[in-house]
Amino acid sequence: MSRDSTQASKQRRRSDQITLSQVAQAAGVSPITASRALNHPDKVSESARTSVLEAVEQLGYVPNLVAGSLASSRSKLIAVIVPSLINTVFVEVIKGLQETLEAEGYQILLGNTDYDLDREYQLVRTFLGWSCSALITAGLRHNHACQTLLNNWDHPIMEVMELGKGMDLNVGLDHVAAGRCMANHLVDQGYRHIVYVGARLTQDYRAGMRYEGHKEVLQAQGIEAPLVELDTLGSLQAGAESLQQVLARYPHTQAIHFANDDLAAGALLAAQRQGLNVPGDIAIAGFNGLPLGQHVTPQLTTILSPREEMGRLAAKELIRRLSGKNVYRRQHDVGFTLQTGGST
Repeated sequence: MSRDSTQASKQRRRSDQITLSQVAQAAGVSPITASRALNHPDKVSESARTSVLEAVEQLGYVPNLVAGSLASSRSKLIAVIVPSLINTVFVEVIKGLQETLEAEGYQILLGNTDYDLDREYQLVRTFLGWSCSALITAGLRHNHACQTLLNNWDHPIMEVMELGKGMDLNVGLDHVAAGRCMANHLVDQGYRHIVYVGARLTQDYRAGMRYEGHKEVLQAQGIEAPLVELDTLGSLQAGAESLQQVLARYPHTQAIHFANDDLAAGALLAAQRQGLNVPGDIAIAGFNGLPLGQHVTPQLTTILSPREEMGRLAAKELIRRLSGKNVYRRQHDVGFTLQTGGST
């Protein structure tokens, strides 16, 4: 479905939101049974509950959790859903969002998916049921059930962290271009044996997008683009361990392009413990531009992403929409900066 047809479909549904009666009809049960299946599942049969949940997912029904007069009015709550609450990257985005939204009288409901799109769907269902004024998600990818639910929702949706064809509003950066940028830098420095290291790229798919850009540059130069994928997400320890994996599998490696600064810094410190010179024996590069990378020696070469700025811009665009003002640009590219250090 094209973006225009999706938007038109959303407009048609604004005055025709899915009701509990429609869910009951689709499930072949009474409205009372449907209500019990959602609110008191122990009071209905397993088959009835399954039928109701399937109808909820198929139709994109959102139960309204706000009772009384509040149910018909717009709340001052905005749902924010991110993949991690311990990753500094998302914490900084949340900081920009929270400070800007709170200045306008809004509060955020915060959820963590652990990079699980099924968990995202459950969080979206719960949060939208509290009559949120808007939703902010990290990323443009959602599972089918979540996509259906959001297509039926009639409030602003802001997707951040990456740039692309969003459902409504989008503020982010081009991760494929960021991967190209770092790969070009490494090639320009004279490196030809370059390994990309990421972790759980199916879940952390934006790191996978950067690998695609990285691979594109290397292959255009006739250079192989090996990938080492870790089982655990980025950490100093994982970075240290990955250095051993890379050198064991690809002993001629000259440079390692890491999916994030945590992995890169961990590998840099491990290399120094082993007596390896960085970048003389092995060059190391990261992504995100975290303060950690600027406090190691040598300083880490990385891609700086404007995370707090991204959060502030996303919040400002939502506030414009919620205030009834025209939003002239649905998509904003915040860009990135190559920050060269001594590690390459």
